[in-house]
Amino acid sequence: MEMESSRVRQNYLANIVAAIACFLIEAAWYSLFQQAWLTGIGRSREWLMSQNVNPALQYGTALLAAFVMATAISCVTQLTGAQTVLRGIRAAVLLWLGFVVTAFATELVFEIRTWALFGITVGCWLIGMAAMGAIVGGWKKK
Repeated sequence: MEMESSRVRQNYLANIVAAIACFLIEAAWYSLFQQAWLTGIGRSREWLMSQNVNPALQYGTALLAAFVMATAISCVTQLTGAQTVLRGIRAAVLLWLGFVVTAFATELVFEIRTWALFGITVGCWLIGMAAMGAIVGGWKKK
């Protein structure tokens, strides 16, 4: 009996678009919940503005991380069956539940943070990852 080998073919354009979509969702989400998020991490808007940070490093890191996530979601989507929007969303939600929720729950419980902060953080990733799953699942190479 011969096993059929599964082959993953990355659509890098879909992964880039998915990463940008997630990045825009993050920007909107944290703009909407900025004050609650700052309260949750024990910081103020004044503190945030006083930091001498490199926005290119921050945004570049966020985009690169989203691209890696989109690529992983694409792999899981393809390895679990036909590549569809629904399968992409399911794969993304499964990865979110298995890794994002558990990692942030552990981090937040040891940092003694609020459940509101937990909800803000994991809620953003649920929406962002589901969007990435829909894009990489539904966008097939021609």
